[in-house]
Amino acid sequence: MELITHSWSVLSLVIWLPIIAGIAIIGAGDALARKFALGVSILTFLLSLPLYFSFDTGTAAMQFAEDRQWLPGFDIRYTLGVDGISMPLIVLTTFINVIVVISAWEVIKDRVALYLGAFQLMTGLMVGVFAALDAILFYIFFEATLIPMFLIIGIWGGPNRVYATIKFFLYTFLGSVFMLVALIYMYRVGGSFHVPDLHALALSSKQQTLIFLAFLVAFAVKIPMWPVHTWLPDAHVEAPTAGSAVLAAIMLKMGGYGFLRFSLPVTPDASMALDGLMIALSLIAVVYIGFVALAQHDMKKLVAYSSISHMGFVTLGIFIAFMLIQSGNADAAALGIEGAIMQMVSHGFISAAMFLCIGVMYDRVHSREISAYGGVINTMPMFGAFMVFFSLANAGLPGTSGFVGEFMVILASFQANVWFAVLAATTLILGAAYTLWMVKRVIFGDVANDSVRALKDINQREFLMLALLAAFVLLIGLWPDLLASVMHASVENLVQHINQPKF
Repeated sequence: MELITHSWSVLSLVIWLPIIAGIAIIGAGDALARKFALGVSILTFLLSLPLYFSFDTGTAAMQFAEDRQWLPGFDIRYTLGVDGISMPLIVLTTFINVIVVISAWEVIKDRVALYLGAFQLMTGLMVGVFAALDAILFYIFFEATLIPMFLIIGIWGGPNRVYATIKFFLYTFLGSVFMLVALIYMYRVGGSFHVPDLHALALSSKQQTLIFLAFLVAFAVKIPMWPVHTWLPDAHVEAPTAGSAVLAAIMLKMGGYGFLRFSLPVTPDASMALDGLMIALSLIAVVYIGFVALAQHDMKKLVAYSSISHMGFVTLGIFIAFMLIQSGNADAAALGIEGAIMQMVSHGFISAAMFLCIGVMYDRVHSREISAYGGVINTMPMFGAFMVFFSLANAGLPGTSGFVGEFMVILASFQANVWFAVLAATTLILGAAYTLWMVKRVIFGDVANDSVRALKDINQREFLMLALLAAFVLLIGLWPDLLASVMHASVENLVQHINQPKF
């Protein structure tokens, strides 16, 4: 894996600016916290834009790379870089950070500095996950994201926040321990933590299988895949609105990214041998969790289960590639992986918007129960339009970003096995069913009660955050090449790499 180094350290700026500013915001106090956090979040987003606009789409090399000595005794280096797989996720992260600060502007009144500071810290750490090219640096960033989210849910969460926080922490932390063991083992074998060196490491079938399973535990919990998904609905229900938005939009993507950066290139033979298991787990998530979402009465829990179902498309697109490679269809394999990445980015915008819409209603009525609403369109017409739009995008309406990734994965699945495509396509039916069922009862119909009758439509701040998200959902839906063009070379290189056995 080639590194294209730059004389300027844009990646370090995007990582460390929000981390340092987050610490400063916590120390600055509540009076300055909002303006300080907004300025930092906008600046971080602007600094991340050159990663996209100056990105060379014609190469699979790691760009904007930085490589410095850190702990020479263990050959641990401070190595950063991005390719077409990681760069879109970094820009998504910095954008969602801006939306989060706007969403919390008037809503959070208690310990504002700590709240906003925690989100800035988490933004820098999540960017570090997507940019790290040293395995231990990746692990440190990967685990450190738990700390600010632990505080966000534990301090500003709902009545069962302690239970949800501990469950979230234990699931994700214990899963990551297996990954650390695998990384240390590979260091003992190859003498390096450098990610490109791990990709080239010669490993036997047994070694690959054990390492793959260790990675699987860590990344499956983070996505989360069925059956290790149970922590997510609890965390979403208890988390404050912005916490749910970041958890769904960014943190879940760290698991999918881990499969693409580590599991596939480090253990290609084991990934191919176990692709049937991964496809089965993915289809269970797509179909079964879709039915579970249909049974929910809490809007947040419904969208949380919806996220699990949609992330099943990500793992399906990733691992269907091996079946296609075996049949000699490398182009379709690349299509499936590109669809998975497209789905990750799209879901980031849509899931954040859905949780923010639920937060808008909760701030007014203080209930997430579907039965507490009805006829919201009559009192909040502008909000109702946004809610219907994002719900249709969540259901995969053509013309929105929600359709693009799912269509690409279904198309790739069809070329592997028609029944995989049929089962995957059920999410379009189930997604429409549970999403429109919620919209019908919440948004349309007669005004349900005095609480709904007293609602006021969204203000300028709420309109701004929802309009920005809607613009990107439409932009990607109508112009998917905006993303596909930057990821194509990196995905093709990944497909070529995993098509070459290591033994």
